[in-house]
This record gives sequence, C-alpha cells and structure tokens, in this order.
Amino acid sequence: MKWKQNVLRTWVWTSRLLLLGMAGYFFVTPAWVVLDSMGDPGLRGDGIPKVAWDLHRDLSPRYEVWARERVAANGGGLVDQFNISGTEWPVFGSLFYLQATESLQDAWEKNPTSAVAPAVYAEDAVIAATELLLDKGHANWVILHWGEENYMHQDNVFYRMLRIGGMTAYTRLLGDDKYRSQLKEETASLVRSIDESPVGLLDDYPNECYPGDVMMAWLTIQRADELLGTDHSAEIQRGLRGFVAPCVDQRGLSPYLALRDNGGPIGPARGCSNAYMGFTAPHLWPEEAKTWYDTVETHYWRQRHGIWGFLEFPEEEARNWYFDVDAGPVIDGFSTSGSAFGVGAARANGRFDHAYPLALEMLVTSWALPGGTLLGPRVLSDAVDAPLLGEAAILFNLTRRAAPGVTVQTTDAVPPYVIGFLAFYILTGGTIAFICVRDCYRLYRHRPLRIPLAPVQGVFAMAAAVLSLCFWVSAASAFAFFALVLAVLLPMVRPIKTAPGVLTPTV
Repeated sequence: MKWKQNVLRTWVWTSRLLLLGMAGYFFVTPAWVVLDSMGDPGLRGDGIPKVAWDLHRDLSPRYEVWARERVAANGGGLVDQFNISGTEWPVFGSLFYLQATESLQDAWEKNPTSAVAPAVYAEDAVIAATELLLDKGHANWVILHWGEENYMHQDNVFYRMLRIGGMTAYTRLLGDDKYRSQLKEETASLVRSIDESPVGLLDDYPNECYPGDVMMAWLTIQRADELLGTDHSAEIQRGLRGFVAPCVDQRGLSPYLALRDNGGPIGPARGCSNAYMGFTAPHLWPEEAKTWYDTVETHYWRQRHGIWGFLEFPEEEARNWYFDVDAGPVIDGFSTSGSAFGVGAARANGRFDHAYPLALEMLVTSWALPGGTLLGPRVLSDAVDAPLLGEAAILFNLTRRAAPGVTVQTTDAVPPYVIGFLAFYILTGGTIAFICVRDCYRLYRHRPLRIPLAPVQGVFAMAAAVLSLCFWVSAASAFAFFALVLAVLLPMVRPIKTAPGVLTPTV
C-alpha cells in the first residue's frame, strides 16, 4: 500500500504549495500594492502614481484584444438599445482608456519613466479603442433613439462627445491626421447644437438631459480646439449659462437630471454627477468650479464608520441604500461611483486631502494582482459587454492632474477602512501561509497526518479541477477561479496524536 501513501503525500504537497502560491498572489500582492502606494508622491500629490503606470501596461494588450473582438463580432449592434451597461459602457470605457493614455503620455514626455513611451507600447490598443468608439455598430442604440438622419446632428450629446474625445486622443497620441477633418466637422456641429439650444443644454436621449454630459462635451471641445487650432472659447464661456441659476438645485449645484429647454432641475445634484462635473469644471470655469467643489464638500463629503467618501444624495434626504447603473451601490449613503470618480474630481481641483484617502480606499477594495490587474473592478464590470470598464475608469481617475491655477492641498491621513482591509489581507494570507507551511513541514518531518474520507475528498477535488478547466476554456474566468480555489483547499488533513514508541501509518 506504499503507493497509496505516496499518492496521498503528493496530493497534500501539491495542494499546499498551490495554496501557498495563491495566498501570495491574492493576499500578499494587494496588501503590498496599497502599502507601496501610501508613500507614492504621485498619489499624495499632483503626479501620476506608480500603480497607474502598472495598470496601463497590463490593461493595454487586454483592451486591444477585447475591442477588436467586440467590433469584429458586431457586439454593439446586438445589444438592446435600453441596456445601459451594454451600450454606454463599452464606448465610455474606451474614452476613459484613451484619455488616461493621453495623460500618461504627457507625463512621460516631461519625465520619461521607461524606455518606451505609452503611445508606442499601447499604439495597437489606442487604434482598437478608437475604432470601437467610431464603429457604426456601437452607435446602433443612439441611431434607434434619434434616427439615422438625425443622430449626429440632433441632441445626442453623450455619444457625439465620446466621438470627439476619442478622435482627439487618437490624433494627439499617434500623430496621425486620419480623423482630423472629421474631428473638425463634428466639433463645429456639436458646438452649434449646444450654443443654439435654449439654455445651453442638450438631451442624451429623447427627454433625458444630463447636464454632466454637456459639461464634459465642452471640455472635449476645448481639447479639440487645442489640437485643431480652432477657438470656441466664447461659446464655452457662454455655455456656463447651463450650469448657473435657474439651472441649478437649491444648493447651487447642477442637478443629475434636468429639463433640456429651461434647465429646470429634476431632483437634486447627486454624488455620481458631482464627481463627473468635478473633474471637468476646473478646466472650463475655474472660479465657479471652486465654489461648486466647496459646496459639494459641505453637503456630500463625510467621514463615518471609518470610511471617507462622497454621499450619493444630500444627507437630509436619508436615501442611504440605493442602486442604479450610474451610482452603483449606495451603501449607508456613500456613493460607490461618486467616491470612485471623486478621486478624479478631487485631483482636478487640487484637493489631494480628499483624493489621497479616496484613492487608497479604491485601491484596497480593488484587489490588485501581480502585473497590475484589478480583480474587484473586473468582477463588478459587465462581464459580457464591458469587462474592462472598471479598470479603465480607475486608470482614468488616477491619471487626472490638477487644473492650472488651483491650490494644491495634501494630507498623510489614512482612513481606518484602509487599515482594516489591509489587516484582512495580511491576516488571511498569513493564516493560509501558516497552515500550508505547517502541513508541508509535517510531511517533510514524516509526522503522521490523516486525510478523513480521502476518497470523497479526492473526488471533489478532481471534479473542482475539471470544472475550473471547463470554465477557463469557456472564458468564465471568475467561475474558473472559484472552482480552482475549491480544488486546492482539499485535502483537509488532521494530525494524528500517537503515544511514544507507537508506530502509526502516515500520509
């Protein structure tokens, strides 16, 4: 029966070594990323944090493959027009990726941190992301809303803004004038549409006006002007009329949703829209942006239960538990989207006393893996239509820079939430490592171990391993991972206590 003992010993050795590797991969690495980021001057102040560079290098090849495959499969044309995550997220995520790459390239040109520039190693991803943005199939949902003849000329501000931002980034990064004339034409057309509207607002969809998208449109127009040598500064200044009284809520903030023709707010400002406009406004209307940020800080910034972040709704509305596609989960009042994009908003306004603790909270929750991949955002993204949105959005926020002229405020404070999550990583990883090392040591020293119900555990371990392989082949990576974890957790072993001098069969 010696061969059985050898099989059992090999099984235990293999499972423990795999489990030890997984403990390092899934617990030690994320803890180290956060600890390393705590001292990163690019995270504490106006720079590009190291984690953003790592994420961009890891994300770029994955983004290229995903974007090309989605366009080739006409992924945009197969999605229902009212499926927000399936229609908006692929194109919005592509703009996030492209504009983050712009910011990294600008930083690299001022201070090269690697032998190869972001615009060079990410060239194929930039091309693929731009092609997805401009793909006719990925315009299908707005064509259905506005009609083939009107979708590029009537309202539809969100989609038209994305196209302008994408073509601007492509031209700046690659120095290719392929889209220059098209960019100039579409920029002028969107300027006319907004400027000629009653109060400087346009709809995204029929009877749905989101002022934040109009403000983002003005910023993309401003950036296109810098590239094209055109000047729409007068129209941009006139565009402020859509974001001041009477087009604001009772606190003087632009609402999440408004009436297109008179700017009347439909409900209050919300955390997700505050953050969105927060990283935009300082580049357009600096004086007003400071007032708006101060107001947001007063009514939406909170520190409680060890968590620091932005609320989705003003506290007096007492809407502490909520969910929608823009806000994400609202937990005890805190807005997931508002706090994540609040990193970008705070950085743009020079408020690193907010951006630094928010970024640490975001990183510790993101579950960083070796190489730069962020497990948390991958799980929370739309696995079918936009699996990389979360990582692209985090990359975008971490690469926002302080707008010219803002006063930079910094802090060394770390939220208790970050300390608690770090303790979870370290204690969990340490406990797993201790068990693995202990069992391996016992095997090495030929200490007696017993595998209860070894045949049953073996069947379950084999089944989990096969299931993991099937999920991996089917591209269901999350399910493959959990099945693999189950496989390596087995066998469960128990030490055998023996009396001195008594020989006991060992594993």
